[in-house]
Amino acid sequence: MIKLSKASKMPGRSWSLQALDTCPGSKKRDGSLVDACSGCYATTGNYRFKNVKAPREHNREDWKRDQWVDDMVAELDNDRYFRWFDSGDVYDVRLAFKILEVMKRTPWCNHWLPTRMHKFSKFGSVLAEMSALPNVVVRLSSDSITGDTVEGPQTSTIATLDNVPGDALVCEAYSREGKCGPCRACWSKDVALVCYIGHGKSMEKKQRDIIARVA
Repeated sequence: MIKLSKASKMPGRSWSLQALDTCPGSKKRDGSLVDACSGCYATTGNYRFKNVKAPREHNREDWKRDQWVDDMVAELDNDRYFRWFDSGDVYDVRLAFKILEVMKRTPWCNHWLPTRMHKFSKFGSVLAEMSALPNVVVRLSSDSITGDTVEGPQTSTIATLDNVPGDALVCEAYSREGKCGPCRACWSKDVALVCYIGHGKSMEKKQRDIIARVA
């Protein structure tokens, strides 16, 4: 059974997994979390409730079904904007290839897939195949919370308003109660770099500490 989520911020639905458990790219070699994943929003607030966790835990097994791709394609019949992973990541290459097939078979739907799996070479070819599709944006996520970026056709980073990279489009959700509103930049191939503004007291403190260390 396909179980999708609908974050109030976004214009469409999402297919998600449990955060951190399916995010190998969130960890450094020593096992600690990268800055961008420390205090992950998908481990706090409503994401802690059993009824919110349940579909994400279900999805971790459900995608392995032979019928999953067909069911996803049918489920997306009326969707025009879709996000993969408002929590979690495409942690398994087999899942990545199944998602690729869904993307190919739903050309009417604009897919956005944010990911840190670009760190692992075995994902390179399938992420490139996804990115080559006209209806797909694979946005490679930086680990930074102070505006450092990664290379790629479409990427993202986190920063403060004072250190936004010069070529970035700033996500203005921070100024409208966390909502996308009319903006669809994350789904646009024309937007090379999206910069999200860090929010929350713990994130802001961490950003100040990092900026102070390198000053």
